[in-house]
Amino acid sequence: MSENFAKKWESKREESSFVDTLREVTRPQQPLKPRLDYVIKKLELQISHLEQANDRFSQKDKALFSKIVDAYAKHDTAHANIYANELAEVRKMERLVMNARLALDQVALRIKTVTEVGDIVSTLGSCVGVLRSVSVGMGGVLPEAENELGEIGNMLSGIMFEAGSNSGMSLNFNSVNEDASKILAEAAVVAEQKVNANFPDLPPGMPTGAQNNKTKT
Repeated sequence: MSENFAKKWESKREESSFVDTLREVTRPQQPLKPRLDYVIKKLELQISHLEQANDRFSQKDKALFSKIVDAYAKHDTAHANIYANELAEVRKMERLVMNARLALDQVALRIKTVTEVGDIVSTLGSCVGVLRSVSVGMGGVLPEAENELGEIGNMLSGIMFEAGSNSGMSLNFNSVNEDASKILAEAAVVAEQKVNANFPDLPPGMPTGAQNNKTKT
């Protein structure tokens, strides 16, 4: 690894877990492709878990929506508001989960399509950034996903270090951060579109806060 690359990465490092990554670099190197394939399998497993979580939230969404309609039909505004507030929280979590799943889809796709060592350094840099952001977002929804994604991010960091060491490539952090931000932004837009398409509107006449549950994040 070039001294210049090490200094740049060290200056940008924000988490102590990367100390472990640096230690891993000193170990005998293994072929990168099998390790990338392993990371992809772990990512796909997390994507599957997020899909299952989204299904659970969707079922709860439908049940709460039915309760709101029933309470509203009975002019039971108090219970309708309680259910509407709970529904707002469920839909917020649905957005987070869907956003995370879409972002992970993009990360997995980019890792699958990387072919050159130089591409590995830049591609994995943005993927690590996305994983760190998604991991933090999952903390309050799916703590187990937060831990798994953190581990996957560390694996990718180790592979990226080795690729940089072998090629003498260094990261352009501005470009990497911009790319990661684009992935997250695109996932957020698509997630919002899917959520709005899937969520039914609440009955007319519901309190303002309940009516806006469809668009709140």
